Amino acid sequence: MFTCPNCQTELKRIKSKFGMFWYCPSCKGRAATLELLRKIISGNSTSKLWQRTISGQYPQKRKCPSCASPMAEVPIINGEYTVYLDTCKRCRMVWFDNNEYQQLPKIKPEAKITDKLTMEQREKLALARLEFEKEKQRAADIGYSSDEAPDNYVQVLLGFVGFPIEYDDERIKNTPFVTWTLTAVIAIVSFFAFYNLRETINNWGLIPEYYYRHSGLTLISSFFLHANIFHLVSNLYFLIIFGDNVEDFLGRFKYIVLIILAALVGDITHILSDPHSLTPCIGASGGISGVITYYALRFPHNQIGMMCGYRFLFRWIRMPAICLFALWILMQTVGAIAQFHGFSNVSALAHLGGVATGFVFWLYTRPKNKASEHSEAL
Repeated sequence: MFTCPNCQTELKRIKSKFGMFWYCPSCKGRAATLELLRKIISGNSTSKLWQRTISGQYPQKRKCPSCASPMAEVPIINGEYTVYLDTCKRCRMVWFDNNEYQQLPKIKPEAKITDKLTMEQREKLALARLEFEKEKQRAADIGYSSDEAPDNYVQVLLGFVGFPIEYDDERIKNTPFVTWTLTAVIAIVSFFAFYNLRETINNWGLIPEYYYRHSGLTLISSFFLHANIFHLVSNLYFLIIFGDNVEDFLGRFKYIVLIILAALVGDITHILSDPHSLTPCIGASGGISGVITYYALRFPHNQIGMMCGYRFLFRWIRMPAICLFALWILMQTVGAIAQFHGFSNVSALAHLGGVATGFVFWLYTRPKNKASEHSEAL
């Protein structure tokens, strides 16, 4: 429950074409996330607002309506007006008193200019704007780069480590119970295995020559084992950021079926690549590859960011999920070739087996028409 920081009234949740915000029926104030404001208010203003919030230079008076943490009172200047906005550093929630929102600079600065244009000039401006939007959409379909780093310090750190960042996360209607539970189980099993890792892998890892060991249970047990902390964390990270969206769309039962089938097909693909291998194979990558594939096909235009660096130069690259997925497929193909020639100990073929499963699963469960696919869009 969100509470008004002025009068302690319970806030009402309002759905707009830009997203969700919260409204106080008593004092007419409203609360919105910084991500929502980026769609409405000038990007320069939102950037200044966040930088001043995290600077720690401004007084903290009110409590956040979401997490009850003290909010910084940050000044934003718009012409002759100075608006003091209360912003939460912890959850990035912004509070507007009555009429404060109207005084902020909106994204459409040309609105006043169009009033002075003739009808012919307005038509030309409208055509130019339409062409601009088309070019912008083409750029989004192909992929584009941006120097704008995420506002979240955790995401910046993850980017430096090499993990992708979701810029356009889909709204989740249901709690991703399966994703969270599976993440916890994998983490617990792997941590216990770390105490005696070599013996555990030899006993419960998938060995192609003896895949039938323990009545075939190594096909399942190998999914929960990992070689080291980085191997574990990277797999769980991909499962969490992509799995919640897929689970929300498919539902829990179909989502579980997808992961199981992708993991088993990945194991079978690995076994067939070298049936007489005595090297144990472990990791949840095969099943997670199926989830990644389904995410990229179901949400192809979601923007994903990556930090790229050369020496001391770093740059954030943003592109649609489907484009990054295509690059990942290319990397897995190269890895599979290296695996065939004995130059890699990573089972890229197990990943590709999971990819094939995710693709087939998407074919059978995707929306049948555009209306059903976009029925939940704002």
